[in-house]
Amino acid sequence: MKEFLSTSNAAIFNIKQAYHVFSDNNNQIHFEEVSEEIKITPNRPQSDYCGKLPAISPENIGDKTFRERYNVKYAYMTGAMANGIASERMVIELGKNDILSSFGAAGLVPSLLEAAIIKIKLALGNKTFACNLIHSPSEEALEINGVKLFLKYKIKVVEASAYMDLTPYIVWYKVAGLSEENGIIKSENKVIAKVSRLEVARKFMQPPPAAMLEKLVEEKKITPRQAQLAASISVADDITVEADSGGHTDNRPLVCILPAIIALRDEITLQHDYKHKIHIGAAGGIGTPTAAYAAFSMGASFIVTGSVNQACIESGSSDIVRKLLAQAEMTDVIMAPAADMFEMGVKLQVLKRGTMFSGRAQKLYELYRSYNLIDAIPKEEKEKIEKQLFRRSLEEVWDDTKDFFRERNMDLLNSAEADPKIKMALIFRWYLGLSSRWANSGEKGRELDYQIWCGPSMGAFNAWVKGTDLEKTENRKVVRVAEEIMKGACYYYRENILKSLTN
Repeated sequence: MKEFLSTSNAAIFNIKQAYHVFSDNNNQIHFEEVSEEIKITPNRPQSDYCGKLPAISPENIGDKTFRERYNVKYAYMTGAMANGIASERMVIELGKNDILSSFGAAGLVPSLLEAAIIKIKLALGNKTFACNLIHSPSEEALEINGVKLFLKYKIKVVEASAYMDLTPYIVWYKVAGLSEENGIIKSENKVIAKVSRLEVARKFMQPPPAAMLEKLVEEKKITPRQAQLAASISVADDITVEADSGGHTDNRPLVCILPAIIALRDEITLQHDYKHKIHIGAAGGIGTPTAAYAAFSMGASFIVTGSVNQACIESGSSDIVRKLLAQAEMTDVIMAPAADMFEMGVKLQVLKRGTMFSGRAQKLYELYRSYNLIDAIPKEEKEKIEKQLFRRSLEEVWDDTKDFFRERNMDLLNSAEADPKIKMALIFRWYLGLSSRWANSGEKGRELDYQIWCGPSMGAFNAWVKGTDLEKTENRKVVRVAEEIMKGACYYYRENILKSLTN
């Protein structure tokens, strides 16, 4: 007979060992390793037997079919963070350990994105990784060039984010990878769409619009047969439900939006008689084992982490930002205007502690809403933003802005030359765009202007690791964080089974 363990925690933590559970006359719980038949003795009658506490491993929680689809170890993914914060180093490190990771391609010019793709593919070979494709309504060329590079280098997984509607470019990427073998549709190009609204999720779960397919055929970007095959598949292979995350977010409560999108998935799957499963994952607020367990318990097929990875040594951020993130509490976040959708009034979630970015960015947006051209802004207001925010004249900022957009979007630059309202928006976006780069590079003297994308999960993570070696930023590594979150989720899974056995 195996020796009984004296505490329940020791047994629960030993997640890969199954136990028989007994309760004695004093309501004390005892455990016996499952290695043979249960032995009932006068000192341990059948009535004391509560049941079996099953073994579980991080490799077994979440959906098996998700792991198989992407050939990864866990039903776990690290989401993209723009401007290479989700860096080549991060993607490579996770990929080598068979963990799905999305490269932060958003905001990168084509030459930098291409160099990153080449570096990652060279390091990972046939191992799976994703690249982010962000909807860029103000810089359409970036989205187009992203798809061109993904098709050129045969990127097999794209994480689509910030979409409010389908665009021809994400449909092009998806459908260009379709083929048929023995009557079975094969989809080489996988799309994981990150959404926070039911109406957007519905668009990604349905087949591509016929009008888009017809135009893509006319442009010879897809074949007529691929257009026919597309009528039987969803645009997105899988959906990430984004709750209260860092960066672009609608601050949705996961407990409401996740079940709603799972139900929508079931409805659309029946409607179209899909043969493939659309996995529904959870993101936003996932930074601790309890959050991961809660997401899986609500039906998430996989989980996605974000903010907590920016504080890891492999991120493309700076050491000073990592230290600021490591000090954050759950309430140290705030919404601020977004650079890429500034004119639309879209906001993103950033770190409040240690920076004044949110207030300064909001001031620029208020000026944009109040005036139609730079010259209409009162002199004292202009002098204030030149001195405090830009630290140069508005004319110098405009010269820098023109140089920037000559490489990225000449059409937008031409529009700004003709329309003073657009010109003002681009000048203000100069500050919003550079503020995130100052943070990533650790620009000295610009600390109060750092734009650091962050959600409340960062504070939850910091509270969880307090008093452990992971409290120090130099010990935070993306693979270790992934493993600890998944192992911890297993612990809570077993703890709740034990409660049900002994109640």
